[in-house]
Amino acid sequence: MSTPVISDELRDLNAPTWDAAVGHRFVDEIWRGELEPSVLRAYLVQDHQFVDAFIALMGAAVAGAGRPESRLVHARQLGLVAGPESDFFTRALDALDVPLTDRTDPALAGPTRDFLDLMDSARSSGDYAVCVAVLLVAEWLYLDWATRPDADAPDEPVQREWIELHRGPAFEAWVGFLRDELDWVAPRLDDAGRDRVRSAFTSAVELELAFFDAAYPR
Repeated sequence: MSTPVISDELRDLNAPTWDAAVGHRFVDEIWRGELEPSVLRAYLVQDHQFVDAFIALMGAAVAGAGRPESRLVHARQLGLVAGPESDFFTRALDALDVPLTDRTDPALAGPTRDFLDLMDSARSSGDYAVCVAVLLVAEWLYLDWATRPDADAPDEPVQREWIELHRGPAFEAWVGFLRDELDWVAPRLDDAGRDRVRSAFTSAVELELAFFDAAYPR
C-alpha cells in the first residue's frame, strides 16, 4: 500500500474552495483578456502589497530548509520573485496609470490584510513546514488556473504576462519542488505540527478565493 502524499491530501481536503478559485470569474476573464481595467487595477494594487511579505516568507524558507539542496532552490526562486515579478508590477501599474500613493499605501481589502497576516505569522513562526504550506498554495493554485493547454493567452499585454509568469516548465518545477518539500517534511511532524500545516494550507486556499472576489466592486 502506497504512502499517502500530503500535498494531494491537503489539495483534496480543500477541493471545493480550490476549484472555485481556479474557475473564478476573474480567471475566465483574464484568459479572455476581458478584465475591466478597474478590476485589473484593483487586483494588481492589492497583489502588489504582497511582494515584500512574500519575499520575507521565502527568506524564512531559505533559513529553515533542512537540506542544503533545498536551501539553494528556495534562494534561486527568491531572486526571481525579487527580479522579474517585481519588475512586472512596476510596468503594469505604470500602464494602468496607478498613482504612487495607491502603490505604496492603498486601503487594504480584507483578504489582502488577512493574507499578509498569514504570511507574516508563518514567517515569524520559524516553522519550515508552515512556510512551505503557505508558499505552496500561493504558487500551486496559480499554476493551476494559469495552465489551460487548449487555450491561447490573450493579446492584452498585462493580462497575458500575468498568466505567463505563473505557468511553463520552470514554474511547474518550482511548484513540484514545494510539493516534494511538504511531502518530505510533513510526515516527520508530530500531530500538532501536522495540524498547523493543515490549518495554514486551508486558510491560504480560502484567502485565495476571497482575494479574487475582492477585486470586484460590491
